[in-house]
Amino acid sequence: MRKTVEVSRNMAVTEQAVEIVERKGTGHPDYICDAVMERISVELSREYIKRFGAVLHHNIDKGLLVAGQVEKGFGGGKVLRPMELIVGDRASFGTGRAGVPVGDIVKRTVRSWVAENLPHVDPEAHLKVRVVLQPGSEELAGIFGRRGRVRVANDTSAAAGYAPLTPTERAVLATERFINSDAFKLRFPEAGSDVKVMGVRTGSELGLTVACPLMAGLIKSEAAYFRKKREMHSAISDFLSGFPFSGVTLNLNSLDVRGRGTGGVYLTLLGTSAEDADSGQVGRGNRVNGVISLNHPMGTEAAAGKNPVSHVGKIYSILSHLMASDIHRRVIGVKEVSVWLLSEIGRPIDEPKQVFVQVIPENEAGKGHFEKGVGKIIDEFLSRIPSFTEELAAGEHPVC
Repeated sequence: MRKTVEVSRNMAVTEQAVEIVERKGTGHPDYICDAVMERISVELSREYIKRFGAVLHHNIDKGLLVAGQVEKGFGGGKVLRPMELIVGDRASFGTGRAGVPVGDIVKRTVRSWVAENLPHVDPEAHLKVRVVLQPGSEELAGIFGRRGRVRVANDTSAAAGYAPLTPTERAVLATERFINSDAFKLRFPEAGSDVKVMGVRTGSELGLTVACPLMAGLIKSEAAYFRKKREMHSAISDFLSGFPFSGVTLNLNSLDVRGRGTGGVYLTLLGTSAEDADSGQVGRGNRVNGVISLNHPMGTEAAAGKNPVSHVGKIYSILSHLMASDIHRRVIGVKEVSVWLLSEIGRPIDEPKQVFVQVIPENEAGKGHFEKGVGKIIDEFLSRIPSFTEELAAGEHPVC
């Protein structure tokens, strides 16, 4: 394993002229795919451990939420064709000793997640679930039969993480969480759950574009729509006033046009655009720290649904962010830090081929100042890989 620490004199993201950050919320089709596939992985891991004492091979990281079709207008509507969730890739169906009812676990898990998170979607009537999982290849499945303290990596892959979150990232993340909070929904039951926030900081000013559909059944007219939208805009603006920007501009449902009736407003029947407008896919949503940040390094792996004990696409994606956060918190003089982890298929996951840490310092401190502290934290995290993978299997670390 090679560990490399670099001190960079580049500008931190907070000092750059422009910063762009996106967040897809609970009801967004891409978020739904990520969250559901991750829940399936956790439930399968729990079943494997119960039956066999260990997590068996699976990767539930290929999924497609196919948009349905609805008829809606002021005051309500009806579902014409349900949404369909296709759950794919690989899973172990058991061993010679015992089988695992993978299909039943998948369908039960999907419907449970939908019932918990999408209050206007009937998981039986509004969503079809198609399971197309197949057993994994003999070579990859064989990883789980090898002896050793930890599993070997089942892929050659790279991941990147960073710390800390910038004020822009925190504002974008918090805005979506605020709109999808119980308190906001109690005040504005008209707000759907398919919330998307795009933020752009220019200098010290923040501009946010927010998309949030309003529930057709609770909006009786165009006038009522724009009145409620104005009230929501005011509430979100008040919330944003607590962030450290010289000015904040908020655009809510920017496609709206007065005078066009239902053709000029953003209505939803079920709370998600997957009802008729937008399909979803695993890996197109938020990174594991909850945002899509275009100014920071990002990996291309879809962490959601991957097995938690050998797939570095999940393990290293989350680990790199945790490492970066610890380095920023514990090593004196770190303004911003990025961590890259590279695996090689067949190597133990606690022995990355390359760990690369890039530090942007607060002062003129050199490489020698950072190497010892950074190296110690890297070693600590890698030594805890066995317990960390157990935490992943239990769903203790969010992926979206």
